[in-house]
Order: sequence, then C-alpha cells, then structure tokens
Amino acid sequence: MMNYIVLDLEWNQSAKGKKYTLPGMPFEIIQMGAVKLDNKFDVIDEFDRLVCPQVYPVLHSVCGEVTGITQEMLADGEHFVDTALDFLEWCGQDYIFCTWGSTDLVELQRNLNHYAIEAEFPMPFLFYDVQKLYSLCFLNGKERPALQTAIEQRGIAEKEQYHMALSDARYTAQLMKLLDFEKVRAFYSIDTYRVPKRRKDEICMNFGNYSKYISRVFDTREKAANDRRVRSCNCFLCGKPMERKIKWFATNGKTYYGLFFCEEHGLIKGRFKIKHTDDEQYYAVKILKRTDDAGAEKLHARQLQEREHRRQRRLNKQELDSSVDIGVAYKLCHTKTNPAYYPDTQPPAHESDIRVLSYNIEEILKSVRFPDLCLQF
Repeated sequence: MMNYIVLDLEWNQSAKGKKYTLPGMPFEIIQMGAVKLDNKFDVIDEFDRLVCPQVYPVLHSVCGEVTGITQEMLADGEHFVDTALDFLEWCGQDYIFCTWGSTDLVELQRNLNHYAIEAEFPMPFLFYDVQKLYSLCFLNGKERPALQTAIEQRGIAEKEQYHMALSDARYTAQLMKLLDFEKVRAFYSIDTYRVPKRRKDEICMNFGNYSKYISRVFDTREKAANDRRVRSCNCFLCGKPMERKIKWFATNGKTYYGLFFCEEHGLIKGRFKIKHTDDEQYYAVKILKRTDDAGAEKLHARQLQEREHRRQRRLNKQELDSSVDIGVAYKLCHTKTNPAYYPDTQPPAHESDIRVLSYNIEEILKSVRFPDLCLQF
C-alpha cells in the first residue's frame, strides 16, 4: 500500500553572493525533515537530520535568521551523502512525495546529483504539491498561500517554529488530513528537474479539465518555441484538430498564449512557457484548458494589449534611432572645428547625452546646415 512522504528542506547559499555560487547548485541542503503517512494520512514515522554543509560551509546570515539554525549546530550535522542514503532507504518502495510548493524536490535532486547519488525516481516524476491542493480545496485554485497563512486559516494550533524542516513537514501533514482528497487526488504535479531527452519520451497528461505537455529538450529557446508539436492544437479531450481563433502570441518572449475551438468541446485556451535546464537546454511546458466566452474575451484583450506594447516599442526605437541621427548631425555642424559652426543654438548640457528629442527638433533641423554636413564625408 502506498505511503505519503511529506518532505520539507532547509538550505543554505553562498554567503559571498551570486558571484561565488556553484553552477547547478545554488542551494545546499542543511536540514531534512519528513513525515511518513499511511493511506488514511495518519503518521507512521518521522525523519529529521541536520546536514553539515560542504559547498557553502559558512551559514548565510538570512538563512540563520529565518531558520534559527546556527553555525555551531551545523558543525554537528551529518555529511549529506550519509543523510541522503538513510533518507532514501527510510522512504521505502511504494510512496509518493508531498511538498508545500514545487521547489523542494528540485533542490533535493540538485544535491543528489552534486554528490553523484543515484535515486530511482520514476519518469515522469509525479508528486503532490500540497500548496496547490490546498488552494483547490479551500481557495480559488490560483492563490498560493504561505504555509503559516494556511495553518492560521484552518485554525491549527501553532505549537512549533516555522522554517524548521520537520516542523514544516508536520504542519503540511496536518493540512493534508483536512483536504477533500478524493476531490484533488488526480491533480498530480510533474517535477521538471529531469526533462525528456527524446521525442518519444515527451510527457502528456490529461487531468480531466486540463492537460499538461512537457516537450523534449532543445539547444535554443527559438527551436523550442517554434517546434511543431509544441505549437500543435489538438483537443486534449477528443484528440481532434481544433480551429485557431487566436494564433499563438508571446507576451515576454517566454510565455505564449492561444485560443482554439473544438466542434465537440467548444473553446480551449492554451498557454506554453519556455523554460531552461541547469545545463542551458530549453523545453516547453504547455497547458490546454477549457474556457468560455468571458475567458476568450480576456485572452483577446491580452493580445490587443501586447500588440499595443509592441507598437510602442517600435515607435520608441524609431524615435531613439532618429534622435541618434539628429544628434550626430547636430554635433558635426556645431563644433568649433567645423567651418560651418554657428553658435546660435545651445547644445545639450552633456554632449554624451544625445537624447535631443527633449529639444525642439524643428529648431535643431533648421540649425543643421546639410550642405556643410555633406562636406564632412
């Protein structure tokens, strides 16, 4: 029978700043806490270890303030390899991870990878994001409250300190017991620390009212964004091709939106985001979801807004290009080494600042003697 491993981690980072961060290892685990639950969400066992950091041995001041962990406490901690091997054995064979948010499993795998520890996690690597499940049960499904906020909302006694691994795991386990789990059981999350390498390994999961697709990796962002399958628009409910109502458009170069119509299932909205791995490869995560006329209107308004932003960016670029051209002409014609120098127009206060659009452009153009300017070339 499957158990639930409610995991929480605390981690350290470089006390010297980002410049000294090890690639692929931004955070080093310094504490692991977990609660093992049975299928009725009753506690079976607990796991609690402090880890002596090796990559970032000096405790970052913020980490110490948030967790209450001290440098002296870490000195008595175990090596991560010993802790990780004990933890994986403790988990057993048939289990699923449950975490508050999606970052803990990423950092766990980064740390395992750093020490070349092989963990037989499945692919796709499914887990329960309890923060998301809590929102689906008690909020609007979109909010992502802090753990302490959720505990306060449910009136659970706050007997332990927050931001200690085992304490946070215990709080998360208590919240799980309050969920209408049959309502949210199907809403797995998919870890993307490891992503498909080949087309045949790509992930596509149907959750009933939406689907999620994770592409294979590409060597550039552009290849990922323009891939045929990433941009395909078949209905996730019946598999039939859909009519494009709004073609895919990007809002920031990373996130794309589209609107489609299925004759059987109506309006379907789509979103895909281009993400990158630690080794600078790129992949897409696409979500298709049913919507209505109101949702379609919101998407259309977003498209119009993005078009206006692009138009403004083009205009600003054109104005900047024009200002540079006028500024060059101005400086050529208004320099004392130029026989055509006429000091009747005040130059910019700082010659390096050629944003001359703040001046009266007509006056500048009048003062530029183009025949003399031509003699300069």
